[in-house]
Amino acid sequence: MQELEARFGELVGEVAEPPRVARYAVNEAMIRNWVEAHDDLNPVYVDPEAARATGRDDVICPPAMVTTWVMQGYRRWRQVQALRAEGVQESHAYSRLLALLDEHGFSSVVATAQEQEYVRELTPGTRVTCHFTIEDISPVKRTGLGDGCFITLRKRYVDQADRLLVDERFVILRFDPTTKDAPKEPAA
Repeated sequence: MQELEARFGELVGEVAEPPRVARYAVNEAMIRNWVEAHDDLNPVYVDPEAARATGRDDVICPPAMVTTWVMQGYRRWRQVQALRAEGVQESHAYSRLLALLDEHGFSSVVATAQEQEYVRELTPGTRVTCHFTIEDISPVKRTGLGDGCFITLRKRYVDQADRLLVDERFVILRFDPTTKDAPKEPAA
């Protein structure tokens, strides 16, 4: 494990992958779908008059929705899974990290934490871009799901003028499920 953990240092601080540019500008139809799915009744998201009554020019996007604008869709997800199954790794740091973890059996993933700081409201017409950085990788730890490491991704969402919208830390656990019930090794 020491060899694996030593390689983590090569990846911390690296740009995780190319910036993700939203396929669509923030728009009222997607906002309406999202608030209905979440049963969010805040009128500033769907009623321009209610939004103007709060001093805004128009409706706004729910802040927690920011991640949805840069999701790459199932086609890209299937492409990434196919590449991983073939052992192909893309050139960016996050792909190299996942390939390294796959080689050592840490092939399962679960999200464990997400913190977002909202800096600027998203309004219809905003074009979101997200910049990812690998901020931290923990040493391998014993967890209830198996041995694994926690990866912290720093995500900075900006608008088309490169103004910060949301600053996020997203933590996932990459783990080896075959070690879930393995006896703990004695300390050296």
